Amino acid sequence: MSDAEVADVSRRTRLAAERTWLAWWRSGIAATAASLAVGAFAPDLIEGSKWPYVILGVGYAGLAVSMFVMGEVRKRAVDRALDEGGYAPLPGTWTVALSGAGGVLAIVTLLVVVLT
Repeated sequence: MSDAEVADVSRRTRLAAERTWLAWWRSGIAATAASLAVGAFAPDLIEGSKWPYVILGVGYAGLAVSMFVMGEVRKRAVDRALDEGGYAPLPGTWTVALSGAGGVLAIVTLLVVVLT
């Protein structure tokens, strides 16, 4: 591979890593929006107990913070691996934790909406 081809591959890989970091941010922003919708706006629109919605809002906010923090940690790991010519696999515990948290929040949100 020529130097130009290596530089192009490196540039494309770094741009892909940047797009992935932005995806982490978009997911964090979406979770923030869900936090506000469920925890701040929904309680004002319903009659009855408001605390389940507030707790759900806090849960979505926690997920948002996790996305922002994990996105930055992941970006740094990928950048470091690229600088060293290596690869940084995504930890499986991250995918399990985020998928589990999102699934639990979705199920609890459905239950709160249906049961209140």
